[in-house]
Amino acid sequence: MLTNQEKARYSRHLALAEIGVNGQGKLKSAAVLVVGAGGLGAPVLQYLAAAGVGTIGIIDDDFISESNLQRQVIYRESDIGKPKSIVASKHLKEFNSYIRITAYTDRLKSSNVVEIFRPYDIIVDCTDNFGTRYLINDACFLLKKPMIYGSIHKFQGQVSVFHYPTDANTSPPTYRCLYPSPPKPSTIQNCAEIGVLGVLPGIIGTMQANEAIKLITGIGDVLGGKLFVFDALTVKSTIVGFTKNPDFDSLMPKTVEELESRNYIYDCDLPSKPQIAKIST
Repeated sequence: MLTNQEKARYSRHLALAEIGVNGQGKLKSAAVLVVGAGGLGAPVLQYLAAAGVGTIGIIDDDFISESNLQRQVIYRESDIGKPKSIVASKHLKEFNSYIRITAYTDRLKSSNVVEIFRPYDIIVDCTDNFGTRYLINDACFLLKKPMIYGSIHKFQGQVSVFHYPTDANTSPPTYRCLYPSPPKPSTIQNCAEIGVLGVLPGIIGTMQANEAIKLITGIGDVLGGKLFVFDALTVKSTIVGFTKNPDFDSLMPKTVEELESRNYIYDCDLPSKPQIAKIST
């Protein structure tokens, strides 16, 4: 049930026949966890809060640095040195008092991922490292929760939705269906080493928020089994289809206990298959 104040705030959503009061009610009842409150997480959090998603979780164990401000637009100079999840939570609460925010300052690990994920309907991956991304994927598989993936690399970004049924007769594709195993740690460069265009995470993060809103309200064509690739220099985009990996069963954990026993920091020895697109971090 929407209050009169909420109806006034979300009036532009209510005017859309595809959303209306029913769709806005779904947004209010939804619970979304955003993993990572950095370049991607900032726009995701802002637009989910603006859309009226009723419960938003933020998990990030990092602290705000001056170099973050070039792209992590939820923060201010006065926030430097403070915990990202706490500061992001404060700003969102000031922005929209009708929603509930939970901040987690712990690092996401195999020992706490199931407990943290359980209360949420959707998990949005806004991370910048492979280990955490594979952990999110495997936990979402076990808990049967959709995972909205986004990544950025210099001038290119990617978006997809994993664990979202694309065919009633098959289990949905996962992140491991696209990228079966992590690369060796020595082959990875981060944003500090190679740089990233400041507006790019805003573009990709906003698209992730869009996928979350579509999932919650049941409108549009969700990027399940599809990888959206965007190039900021040419403003060209491509959508690549992919299906369930034939080695799916051998890649995924079967139980929570198996998940907790895996090392997602250095877990790079699983069977590798050719990749259909270059991963970005």
